Amino acid sequence: MQRTHPPFRADHVGSLLRPQALKEARAQHARGAISAKDLAAVEDREIARVIRMQEEIGLKAVTDGEFRRSWWHLDFLWGLDGAERYQMDRGIAFSGVQTRAEGVRIVGKVGFSGHPMLDHFRFVKDHAKSTPKVTIPAPSAIYGRTGRAAVSEAAYADLDEFFADLGAAYRKAVRAFADAGCRYLQLDEVFIAMLCDDKYCAAQRDRGDDPRRLAQTYGDLINAAMADIPPDMTVTMHLCRGNYRSTFMGAGGYEPVAEVLFDRIKVHGYFMEFDSARAGGFAPLAQAPKDRQIVLGLVTTKTGELESHDALMRRIEEAAKFVPLEQLCLSPQCGFASTEEGNTLAQDEQWAKLRMIVEIAEEVWGRS
Repeated sequence: MQRTHPPFRADHVGSLLRPQALKEARAQHARGAISAKDLAAVEDREIARVIRMQEEIGLKAVTDGEFRRSWWHLDFLWGLDGAERYQMDRGIAFSGVQTRAEGVRIVGKVGFSGHPMLDHFRFVKDHAKSTPKVTIPAPSAIYGRTGRAAVSEAAYADLDEFFADLGAAYRKAVRAFADAGCRYLQLDEVFIAMLCDDKYCAAQRDRGDDPRRLAQTYGDLINAAMADIPPDMTVTMHLCRGNYRSTFMGAGGYEPVAEVLFDRIKVHGYFMEFDSARAGGFAPLAQAPKDRQIVLGLVTTKTGELESHDALMRRIEEAAKFVPLEQLCLSPQCGFASTEEGNTLAQDEQWAKLRMIVEIAEEVWGRS
């Protein structure tokens, strides 16, 4: 049976490969060759076009592809009260590559007093016939990369006070999206998923953090973000082990965080990475509550090769041994462009994967 509310049987994480016209406009704006108004006009045109393309292939939820962002997380975090953009000494290490060396740190009391992304969402809402979806980073994105170094001791001598203020700021932010008409919001959660990685956990201990307590804190922050949503709003979380230029940060099955995911966190659905052995098996899904949807991220965004139809059908059948088929949906494992650089596949390969997801979802759960 198809679903009439999110997450949908065929869904996607959010970011899409940037079209060449947008890349050129952003480069021109960075050089001072065009104004911010001129760049916004290109963004508006390309976002309206990509909304239509998502709807034409049958997706029931559409995003702006994150076309107005450079990063999946920093563009949002920089807009919080008390947050500061800064140039790091080096980027974040992925498998064989480092990101651009930009970061966020807290230099004052954290709060939320408005954000440009509210208008970005309104644009999608005004141009979409399908359900408009917005994605923002989960609260852990501030702390998870660099830990205490991201939070000024002058602003917060007590980290518990920082996390309390961060949760309150996110509660206001999510409510602001709801008041703008958003009924489908996704929190992109990397650092709970990274706690599945033994090396990452060892690094957290080395810097003085307890991985188990971090998982609980990050989960509580997600619940705080949802504390003031209207009853008809859906909030999901996307779990990711890193996605930068088709590389990754971590590996490990969901077993170490399953209790926090399914017993502590109160989201309505989970977008879960399952495109490779790095994410482990489906057994932890047996712990999922019966009222939650599991969106299986079986289709990789890291390469352009199209998955086998039969192999995907077998994997859905395998997952259904641990959680009822009616609780399952299908999506890519991550966005296609978590940063503006994008992953190493072509536009036509991206759209072929999304079409296939729609077709398989119709085959498994029926047409809407």
